[in-house]
Amino acid sequence: MTESIYKIIELVGTSTVSWEDAAKNAVEAAGKSLKDLRIADVTKMDMKIDNGKVAAYRTRVSLSFKYDLS
Repeated sequence: MTESIYKIIELVGTSTVSWEDAAKNAVEAAGKSLKDLRIADVTKMDMKIDNGKVAAYRTRVSLSFKYDLS
């Protein structure tokens, strides 16, 4: 049986559209440099407010990926 190790990192994605888009942006950006992404867990959502209006959505994501043991 092959054993696997996974690393978990925390990222914050941003978007002017939605929390979902912010999470997607974080995962897709990580996917450009990390291999074998596994699970993304949304841990927090908040908004940046500017002059009483929502300026940006922010989503904090815990992202796991397979750790290369070679």
